[in-house]
Amino acid sequence: MRIMNETLPLAPGADQYPALDFANSAVALPGGHYIDFLGTAEAAGAWLTDHGLAPADAGIREMCAAQLRSLREQIRALLAAHMDGAPAPKGALAAVNDALTRAPAASLLHWDTTRGLYRAAAHPTDQILDHALAALATDAADLLTSTDAERLTACGSPPCNRYLLRHGRRHWCSTRCGDRARAARAYARRTGSAEEALIRRNQ
Repeated sequence: MRIMNETLPLAPGADQYPALDFANSAVALPGGHYIDFLGTAEAAGAWLTDHGLAPADAGIREMCAAQLRSLREQIRALLAAHMDGAPAPKGALAAVNDALTRAPAASLLHWDTTRGLYRAAAHPTDQILDHALAALATDAADLLTSTDAERLTACGSPPCNRYLLRHGRRHWCSTRCGDRARAARAYARRTGSAEEALIRRNQ
């Protein structure tokens, strides 16, 4: 999965908002191909580790991966509704709000002999998934309620299904998608011109 990730750079904005990269973790590719970076428990664990949301030895299981995939779809539903100017789906809101409350938001006060008093969020190993879900839901909520939400758009190069934050007039998530979109437009112009010439000859 990591090798595939190297050939699929982050969409614009996904480095700033991990929830955007989370929403983009199932990618439709040309030729009917599909990559799901949360498709297996092992892949989901690697994705969480790569994003600083779980230790490498977290032992993510399929049930956990299924919960991650479910939250991903709900976040995608909220992103799509926002871009369409449609009401937020109630089920998606409920799912994100449930994830938001999975882990304590407050950093608790602790003390030890070397550090003295300090604050840290509780993160017991048996709650790794809850903390990951809460962190991703929080980031998605932050994105959707920020001024950056007005720059949200979908990649304009079918069949790509990734979201990005638009910069200027750019509507592509990667150079590869941009090249594919330009090639498709050029092909449409060529075939359109050929058809027009054929029609003129037959008139």
